[in-house]
Amino acid sequence: MSDHLPHTPHIPQVGAPDPELQTSPIFDEYDEISLDMELETGACYFNNVVYPVGQFLLSGSEMLHCEERGVWMRRGEMRPE
Repeated sequence: MSDHLPHTPHIPQVGAPDPELQTSPIFDEYDEISLDMELETGACYFNNVVYPVGQFLLSGSEMLHCEERGVWMRRGEMRPE
């Protein structure tokens, strides 16, 4: 499985997480995700919207990727063209 970024310009721009809405935890690529966290949802949430595992989003210029445990991983930044 490769870790390169998708080559599609159609990544949803979702803005900033709203603290009033459900958003899955967001981790940096190098963070250790504690195995005792009860995640394992099979999907990620961002501002009450459900996204499938494998989905990429842009939160501002920050690229997020939905991982299998139902958490977002930061995958770098994308600058607007």
